[in-house]
Amino acid sequence: MTNRRELVDRLIASRRQWLDRDHPDARVRGGEAKQDCEGGCGVIGTIASEPVAGRYLYRPLAQMNNRGNGKGGGIAVAGCFPRYPDHFALHVAYMDPDARGELERRFIEPTFLLAESEELPHVDDHRDVGRLEIRPPDVVRYFVRVRSEAIETMAAELGVEPGERAELEVVNRNSFELNRTFYDAANPRAFVLSQGRNLMILKGVGFAEDILRYYELDDFAGHVWIGHQRYPTRGRVWHPGGAHPFAGVDEALVHNGDLANYQAIVEYLGQKGIAPMFLTDTEVAILLFDLYNRDYGYSLEYICEALAPTTERDFEMLPKDRQRVYRALRASHLHGSPDGPFFFIIARSLPGVRGAGADAFQLVGITDTSMLRPQVFAMHAGEVELGLIASEKQAIDAYLEDLSADDGRVAPLADRYWNARGGSYSDGGAFVFTTGGPTAGGMVHCADKFGQPVELARDRRQPRYPVRISPVAPATRGTSVDWATVLEAAGAEAAFDKASRRAREWDLGAAERILGGVVGWSRQDPARRGPALEFLTLLLDQRYDPGGKKPSAMRAMAQAAVDALLETVPVTGGANGDGSRRVVREAAGKLSGPPPRAGMLAVDARGFDIEGPDSVARLVVRACELGWKHVVVFGCQGHRFVGCGLGPDSSGIRLDVYGSSGDYLGSGLDGAEIHVHGDAQDQVGQILKAGRIVIHGNAGQTLLYGAKGGEVFIRGNTAGRPLINAVGNVRVVVNGTCLDYAAESFMAGRHIDGGFLVINGITNLDDGRVYGLETKYPGTNLFSLASGGCCYLNDPYGTVSDGQLNGARFDPFLQEDWNVLEPYLQENQRLFRIDSRYDLLMVDGVLRWPKEVFRKVVPRTAPEPVE
Repeated sequence: MTNRRELVDRLIASRRQWLDRDHPDARVRGGEAKQDCEGGCGVIGTIASEPVAGRYLYRPLAQMNNRGNGKGGGIAVAGCFPRYPDHFALHVAYMDPDARGELERRFIEPTFLLAESEELPHVDDHRDVGRLEIRPPDVVRYFVRVRSEAIETMAAELGVEPGERAELEVVNRNSFELNRTFYDAANPRAFVLSQGRNLMILKGVGFAEDILRYYELDDFAGHVWIGHQRYPTRGRVWHPGGAHPFAGVDEALVHNGDLANYQAIVEYLGQKGIAPMFLTDTEVAILLFDLYNRDYGYSLEYICEALAPTTERDFEMLPKDRQRVYRALRASHLHGSPDGPFFFIIARSLPGVRGAGADAFQLVGITDTSMLRPQVFAMHAGEVELGLIASEKQAIDAYLEDLSADDGRVAPLADRYWNARGGSYSDGGAFVFTTGGPTAGGMVHCADKFGQPVELARDRRQPRYPVRISPVAPATRGTSVDWATVLEAAGAEAAFDKASRRAREWDLGAAERILGGVVGWSRQDPARRGPALEFLTLLLDQRYDPGGKKPSAMRAMAQAAVDALLETVPVTGGANGDGSRRVVREAAGKLSGPPPRAGMLAVDARGFDIEGPDSVARLVVRACELGWKHVVVFGCQGHRFVGCGLGPDSSGIRLDVYGSSGDYLGSGLDGAEIHVHGDAQDQVGQILKAGRIVIHGNAGQTLLYGAKGGEVFIRGNTAGRPLINAVGNVRVVVNGTCLDYAAESFMAGRHIDGGFLVINGITNLDDGRVYGLETKYPGTNLFSLASGGCCYLNDPYGTVSDGQLNGARFDPFLQEDWNVLEPYLQENQRLFRIDSRYDLLMVDGVLRWPKEVFRKVVPRTAPEPVE
């Protein structure tokens, strides 16, 4: 019996002879690629236990337009052809419609048995669609199987039995030959978009959502969707063939980043008898994936390791048997591993799950070892299960919100959001979502690179969506408490304390009636609006036991109640007893200054541009210039730069932000206070000078880059690279952890009364319980190359080692450190209800001294401590 190594050797030898014979210049064509250092693409991927229509990608893609430029966009969908699940869905793009007859005679009829062909519908005039400047190509879909004689000929050449291996090789080589013949830079006539089973790629010169609209995919449904904004970073960038996604056989890949060693990968692939056709770094990425998957037969774990090797301390933390295998992979493939920033999203069709008899589909996300490109993962459990990946969380939320509006089984919020840690022993920097197959049972399963599952509670109750909280008379049905009376008598904090203990007893109907009653109570007297909003915000922000209800369902109801309350504020210019006003897009031009007894200005972000002169961010600046001191922005849908541009010394201004805020929130802030009621995105608080930012969730990449001062409190985690190049007196409390590169090149003054970062290393669970994380800081570059300030690490078991520091050291935690730190932990307790003693200083049931719990990290150049 022929082993895998012999098969691969024969395949590579066959390919190299084929390339040398028919395409003598193919292996050096990579030299034609144009270097281009642009990056920052917008990518998204979704997988569902049921097919989902394409229209739900419109808004997520549109909200990432700033990551694109209209010069390249596209989508791929898998699990979309139930009538022909085992046929190859060959999609050919025709720039020259007259090429069709010749192409079919040369590359369809001799090789394939044709079951059906169809021209894809599209709008009559591309200029009617968004901002499409160039007409996308006509596309013809061919459902085909390879002729038996072609399979037998290829099997004989490869020395294998006729079957799938030979059939896939015929399909792949046929597409290369077709592209080589009909795709030429001087006169491109046609090319293969995709060739896989139950898989389709469509792309062009434009924004991705416009490609969806052009090909009329509103109601076209599939289990897996991926999308990409922006042209590729190399090659023929302003041409349909150069846009993402790129195809393997049964895979499609989109890519955010720039592979610095593109030419080296081209040469490596050339040694395997593989040549790129479109001369982009994204194309060589999918060629590598196809090589490792189809030729070498690697598992997904090994494919991920070959593409993004585990590094440094993380490698040493792996089990010895895994290290042994990874060394072998590295020795074989390191010279072909992508180098540079990248994040890959891959849609896969698995016909028959390798012979198991039931089709499966996968969505895969892989980040580079240094996490240089943003990425967010999410899961939604329930009657419809979903896995989601994107460049930005706000894009995930947009997808869920629109799907929830049409499908009452889907919540507008995911049950869990997280970031991958590239090149790590903890999750490997990659996650795989799978649906279908013989054991899926209508679910979406998720596991990391190592096969460790991501678990969600799937048996909790949730309401039918969308939740609409209507103002009603205060309700007690389903509960013995009149919450309006409690609010009236005791205030928001006391009412929340009582509600957080009783919420587990509410059924979903009672919860909706109670929230609606609070909104209705607030309408009876404008003076009630403040305590009612505070109460509902506490229900949204804080963690408490929801009983048998999904925590995300309670948050969705609380968010809906906040929106309903703020929608009762009179529109700008209306009479209002407490001086509050509401502004909507249509009336933004009429915004005036606050009345003598000013309340809040409620800004309904829906309808405003994501960024630019007509954005929410610019309106907030104008409102503050007019004299408004409390601005509440609600209904955020990825709106960027909120809190930027307020000018010098903006102290006395408070912003509250509800919904899915966008990147760069609070950057350049100088005195104002911002509360984010949920997760924040990337680049929050860059060059922060003074003021306060409070985040009631997680924060994204490069938090507080170059910050100079101010205070920041974060309930959850931060992604990679928080506080890089921070200086001055910035002080930050992170209750969760940071993925890696925390406070790199920190330059924040003296190590006792200068700037600092606190990492509490805890998780505040959805039921309100607080647990210490097993690994307080998982990265390898804590306080790397710092020259000032310090880091306080809650690490009583010493889980963080000297090897995780670079240019820093551990110092004893002294009483003077506690004198500086304690007021911040008390404020942290007030904001998040994380007890500064019993949640942070309790170890194994015993209340410890701070010096027994906290460790102090300082630059290696800091003066030695005097105890």
